[in-house]
Amino acid sequence: MFISKELRKNNIAEYLLYMWQVEDMLRANNMSIENICSSVVSNYNLDEEQRNELIAWYDNLLEMMRIEGVSQSGHLQINKNVIIMLTDLHLRLLKSPKVPFYTAAYYKVLPYIVEFRNKSNGQAKCEIENCFDALYMVWMMRLQKRDINAETLNATVEISKFVSMLSLYYKEDEEGNLDLESEV
Repeated sequence: MFISKELRKNNIAEYLLYMWQVEDMLRANNMSIENICSSVVSNYNLDEEQRNELIAWYDNLLEMMRIEGVSQSGHLQINKNVIIMLTDLHLRLLKSPKVPFYTAAYYKVLPYIVEFRNKSNGQAKCEIENCFDALYMVWMMRLQKRDINAETLNATVEISKFVSMLSLYYKEDEEGNLDLESEV
C-alpha cells in the first residue's frame, strides 16, 4: 500500500505492474488475509497503526477481487481503469502534432505489440494492455529464472522505453502541464 501510493503518484506504469504483482501475490496466498498477514505483512517493520492500515488495504483488495470475480485470474477494475486512462492519453498523443517523438516511438514498437498479441492466444486487448502484458510476462520469467530469448528481450526493452514515455506524459497530464491542443 505504501509502495503503491508512491508509485501511483510518480510512475503510473510501475504502479500498474506493481498492482498486477499484488493481485498475483494475493492469489498465491489463497486469497486469505491470514496468509497475507503471516507471509507478507509480518516482513514489514511497521508500527501498529501502519500494520492495521496495510492489513485493511490487503483485505479490501481481497474483497474487491472476490466481488469482481478475479480471484483466479484477471485484473481488478481499478487496474483496468489505469489501462483505460493510459489508452485514452495514448490516443490523444497520437492525434497531436505536438509530440512527434511519441508517435515515432509508437510506430517503432507497433510490430512488437502485434507479434506479442499474436503469440498470446490472439486475445483482443488494446495495444497499451498488450505492452503491459509483455513487460509483466518478462518480469515474471526473470523472477522464475527462466530463459528469455534475445528477440523477446529486445522487444521488451523497446516496449519499456515506449511505456516510460507514456508514463511521463501521463504524469504531465495529471499535473495539468500537458498541452496537446494548442498550435505548435
